[in-house]
Amino acid sequence: MKAIVFDIGNVLVDWDPIPAFLPDLGSEDAVHDFMARVDFSGRNLRADAGVPFAELAAELSDPQDAALLAAYPSRFATTITQAIEGTWDLMERLRGKGLEIHAITNWSAETWPEGVKAHPRLAEAFQTIVVSGMVGMVKPDPAIYEYFCKQAGLAAADCLFIDDKPENCAAAEAVGMQAEIFTSPEKLEAALTARGLL
Repeated sequence: MKAIVFDIGNVLVDWDPIPAFLPDLGSEDAVHDFMARVDFSGRNLRADAGVPFAELAAELSDPQDAALLAAYPSRFATTITQAIEGTWDLMERLRGKGLEIHAITNWSAETWPEGVKAHPRLAEAFQTIVVSGMVGMVKPDPAIYEYFCKQAGLAAADCLFIDDKPENCAAAEAVGMQAEIFTSPEKLEAALTARGLL
């Protein structure tokens, strides 16, 4: 094992989109209704693949819904206020063991700069980072893992991939990486220890 490849959202940084819409909509129930109505998860994934939020918002027939979705990038900092410090600590311990540290993240090119402003460590933590919105590919598409390997100069078998979504881990394994599904820093520490990496 040469390299550890981290997902970022909900692995290194908590992400919760509700605070971006709560001031306008007034309650979490209303936010959930809005997110279901506009298919926020589907549209957010398209944003992660490179589609601008203004273009996604223009598809909506309700002008208030469209305005709210278009405003999301400007409010993005409210969705990522907390770092998951336990995972950062594990990352530094792995780095101290001589392992390369990289990242593959599904993240919009529009909101990534806001993420780095909120968590400046993201700009310096990784030897190679692939931001989906900048390359037009998203996990779990095998192409993004293959692209990463070319950029990092690594074989898939050299890498352990860590992500909170089982489907993304399965895709990593399908291209030849090993993978761990992230649920908490404590469980990740136990898994890494069992692998002899800590």
